[in-house]
Amino acid sequence: MTDEADFAAWQKKVEGTNISSATLLATDYLNHFNEIVMLLEMVPDMPDMIEDCKEWAPKSYQDHFRDSAFSDKELAIEAYDHVPSRFRDPFEETINHLNTIVGHANTQLDAIIAEGNEELLRETANAVTKSLQRFMDVASGIIHGSAKTMSQDEIDAALDL
Repeated sequence: MTDEADFAAWQKKVEGTNISSATLLATDYLNHFNEIVMLLEMVPDMPDMIEDCKEWAPKSYQDHFRDSAFSDKELAIEAYDHVPSRFRDPFEETINHLNTIVGHANTQLDAIIAEGNEELLRETANAVTKSLQRFMDVASGIIHGSAKTMSQDEIDAALDL
């Protein structure tokens, strides 16, 4: 079976599920990042939430589904191996940026909390969550078949927190 024929067969397998037939990816994976965004948003009002933020860890697409209650989780795990590189490569790059931002943010926010600068804490947490949301929007677009990604300048600006 050619790659395109394999992709077409998998597109039929995922029809009628919460897995995009355009890409074989599922938006449910982004819930992993929604969790850390919600935690980071609470940090300015409850600085001790940084400990929960520091416990958050990157999780691969397939591991997320292994640990989830997603109704089509086995299909999502199996389909990932058949996602065409035109979607998988930008998707994985975007996820790597998200993971990098979270790691950097936890270190940065922890240091600001130690300094006791509440205004800077609020500004930084806000900037971090906006940056994460931008990358999550890109990831969502990729999941739904968009070829639109961020330019290198946009990526650099979003990572420069």
